[in-house]
Amino acid sequence: MKASSTASMRLDPGLKPRSSPVLKGLIRNRLLYLMIFPGLVYFIVFKYLPMGGLIIAFQDYQPFLGITGSPWVGLKHFIRLFTEPTFLMLLKNTLILFAMNIIFFFPLPIILALMLNEVQSKWFKNAVQTMMYLPHFMSWVIIVSISYVFLNMDGGVVNEMLASLGFNKISFLTAPEWLRTMYIGQIIWKELGWSTIIFLAAITVVDPQLYEAVEIDGGGRWRKTWHITLPAIRPVIITLLILKIGSTLDLGFEHMYLLLNSMNREVAEIFDTYIYTAGLKNGQLSFSTTVGLFKGLVGLILVMLSNKLAKKFGEEGVY
Repeated sequence: MKASSTASMRLDPGLKPRSSPVLKGLIRNRLLYLMIFPGLVYFIVFKYLPMGGLIIAFQDYQPFLGITGSPWVGLKHFIRLFTEPTFLMLLKNTLILFAMNIIFFFPLPIILALMLNEVQSKWFKNAVQTMMYLPHFMSWVIIVSISYVFLNMDGGVVNEMLASLGFNKISFLTAPEWLRTMYIGQIIWKELGWSTIIFLAAITVVDPQLYEAVEIDGGGRWRKTWHITLPAIRPVIITLLILKIGSTLDLGFEHMYLLLNSMNREVAEIFDTYIYTAGLKNGQLSFSTTVGLFKGLVGLILVMLSNKLAKKFGEEGVY
């Protein structure tokens, strides 16, 4: 029966073979795939292809010998990383800054989004959002430079005000005890407004009838926020928190490098700045790759564990 049907398809030109569902989907959604194509190329070229270079973490890499000619040293660089005295300092500084980021910064965009959602005046809401979005488009160089103008001991606005009030000037830029506060404060200033976008978008899809039901039951704005809005955006909060946990050891190089100096190095040196110092300044390419690989593996493990924990508590997770 199959042979006869196949033969009839060959003989009859009017009969066309069935196209696969995958091909139909590609054709039907070709504009969507075309839109994501540049992003896909970016990740392949700049994220996946460079992963082949991680092999130099197990080599004593020499640029003139190349990857294929450099001698294999196994776990030598990993042993060095975990046995150096600086490792505990780097781990401590990175974890403290990450914990401060989670405690002091992560909840603020959620709170701000909930507050903006309650604003009735559209023009006032748009004005506040615009003002809070602007710092995101400034580079860390500008953010740190503005902070320098305000906090510098020699003519800084804040210190001049303290002096005029009879207080002693404070060395904000070099004092180790002020480094972490200044770091988190600059992150809040730069990213708070922009980070509310996702939460505001999540709030807009909440069914208005749920709010009406709360009003019928006599509930006010607090009840609406606590029983309707927060549960509705909880999946978004959990997803962003999991992704945030995955970047525990990846705080970013540029921001901390601009704040780093010889006076606050004991609390400011993190894995990102250490990679730059060891890799580019000292030419220890294999060792700096080892540090980067360690960061990536820790992030991967933390994402998998936090995602599994989220699913255990009934949340959707990232995957």
